[in-house]
Amino acid sequence: MIVVTGAAGFIGSCCVSHLNQKGHHDLVIVDEFVYPEKNKNLEGKQFVHQIERNVFVEWFRENAVDIEFVFHLGARTDTTEKNKAIFDRLNLNYSKAIFELCNKQQIPLVYASSAATYGLGEHGYSDDLNPSILKPLNPYGDSKNDFDAWVLAQESVPPFWAGLKFFNVYGPNEFHKGRMASVIFHTHRQIAKTGKMKLFKSHRPDYKDGEQSRDFIYVKDLLSILYFLMEKRPASSLYNVGTGGARTFWDLAAGTFRAMGLEPDISFIDTPEDIRDTYQYFTEATMDKLREAGFIQPFYSLEEGIKDYVQNYLMVDKYY
Repeated sequence: MIVVTGAAGFIGSCCVSHLNQKGHHDLVIVDEFVYPEKNKNLEGKQFVHQIERNVFVEWFRENAVDIEFVFHLGARTDTTEKNKAIFDRLNLNYSKAIFELCNKQQIPLVYASSAATYGLGEHGYSDDLNPSILKPLNPYGDSKNDFDAWVLAQESVPPFWAGLKFFNVYGPNEFHKGRMASVIFHTHRQIAKTGKMKLFKSHRPDYKDGEQSRDFIYVKDLLSILYFLMEKRPASSLYNVGTGGARTFWDLAAGTFRAMGLEPDISFIDTPEDIRDTYQYFTEATMDKLREAGFIQPFYSLEEGIKDYVQNYLMVDKYY
C-alpha cells in the first residue's frame, strides 16, 4: 500500500487522483476528515484505508509491514500563523515520527518541504544550500527548514528519501484554501465577480507594481515529479520543485484574463501590513539537481498551465 498524508488537501488529493490514474488503488489516505469543503477533493477517488491524522502514527506502527511507499504531504501551511508551537507539533515533530518509522521499517519516503525555507533569497535558491544558513521569514518556513536540517543530520535513514521544496504551486482542488489559495484562483474569482483584478503594489523601489516575480509551477508537473521519484528513486536529497523560470504577477493576472477570453484590466492595492515585511519579491528554483537525477519532462509554461486550470477546472467547477 502507498500512504498519502494531507490527502484531502490541494496537493495531496491531486496526488491520490494521479496515483489512481496510474493504476494504484491500494492507497492509505491520511488527513483530518472533518472539513466538508476539503473532503470534496476526494469524491470519486479510490483508496483502501482512511486514517485520521491524530491516530496515523500509531496505525503506521501497527501496519508498517504492508506499506511500500509514503508521500508525506500533510502540513500546517498557513504562512500568517505565528504560533511556533503549532508548527513544532504538526510540521516538525509529526514529520520526525513518520521519518523514524520509515527508517525503522525501511520504507521509502517523499515529503513536502517548501521554498519558504529560502526566506528573501539572500543566498539564492539552490537545493544544495545547507539549511543552517537559510533564514525563513515566518514560523511556517522555520518549521520546514528545521525538519530539512534534522533529516540531513540523521545517520540512519530510509532506503530512499526526498524532501521537496515546493515553490508556488497552483492548480485544481484548492477551492477550500481561502486566503492561502493561489493567486490564479483568486484572480479568476475576482475577474468573474468584477471583471477586474487588483494586485499588490510594490513597496520596494527596485520593483515596479506587478513586477514582483515568483516561480509558479502547475500541480500536474509536481505530480509527474512525485511519480518519477517513486518509480526511479534517484539519490536521496533535498530537491527544488519549480520550473526554473520566474514570472511576474502581471503575467499571471493577464494570462488569467486571456484564458477567460477577456482583455486584462489590472490595478493595484497596498500589500496587507501583516504580510508586507515578509513578502517575497522574487523566487526562482535552481532545477539542475532534479534534471541531473533524470527528470527530463518539460514543464507547462505559465500560460499553458493557467489555460488548463482556468478552462478545464475553475470555469466548470471541476476537481482533479
